[in-house]
Amino acid sequence: MKKILITAGPTREKIDPVRFITNYSTGKMGYLLAELARKKGYNVTLISGPTFLKPPKGVKLIYIESAAELKEEIFRYVSKVDCLIMTAAVGDYRVSQIKKNKIKSKRKINLSLISNPDILKEAGKRKKKNQLFVGFALETENFVKNGLQKMREKNLDFLVVSSPGFFGEAKGKKMVKLLNKKGEVIDFSLLSKKEIAKKILNVVAR
Repeated sequence: MKKILITAGPTREKIDPVRFITNYSTGKMGYLLAELARKKGYNVTLISGPTFLKPPKGVKLIYIESAAELKEEIFRYVSKVDCLIMTAAVGDYRVSQIKKNKIKSKRKINLSLISNPDILKEAGKRKKKNQLFVGFALETENFVKNGLQKMREKNLDFLVVSSPGFFGEAKGKKMVKLLNKKGEVIDFSLLSKKEIAKKILNVVAR
C-alpha cells in the first residue's frame, strides 16, 4: 500500500494569547485529496491547520497551528512516505515576539514580523529518488513562469498553480493549472475542487 502525506488548511501565528495572523485557506482541497486517496487504498496521513471540515474516515489526522508545528510534523513523516502533497497555505511571516499578555485594544501597535521557513523547499532538499512531491502555489501574475521557477527551487515533480479566487474561496474568475518538470501545462480552471483532486491523484498513481 502506497503511503501519502497530505497537508491542508491555513497556519496561525500568535500575536498574543487571543490574537493571531492567518489566511483565507479553507483546507477543502487537502481534505478532498485525503478522502479520495484513502478510497483508492492509499495509507494516508493528513496534517491539518485549523478548519471547520469533517475529518476523512480512515485517515491519520494530525492537527497543527503554526508553521513551526507543521514543519515538525512534516519532517516526522516525510521520509517514510512515497508521496507528499503540500496543499497547506503556510503563513509567510510570524511575529518576532509573542506577547505574554493580551495587548490592550485601544493601544496603537506596530508588529515586527520575521519570515517563516520555506518548509517545502527544505523538504525538497531531502527528497529521495523514489519519492514524488506535489506543491501548490497562489500567483497573481506570470503564473507559468513563476510556477516553473518554484518547481525547480523546491525540487517538485508537479505544481498546482492558481489564482487566489479559487482556493481562497473568493469571488471572481478562477485560474488553476498543473505544471510538471517538463514544462507541460494542464488547465484545470473549469473543474471543481473534487475533480481537480481526482486528476491530481491520477497523476500520482501514474
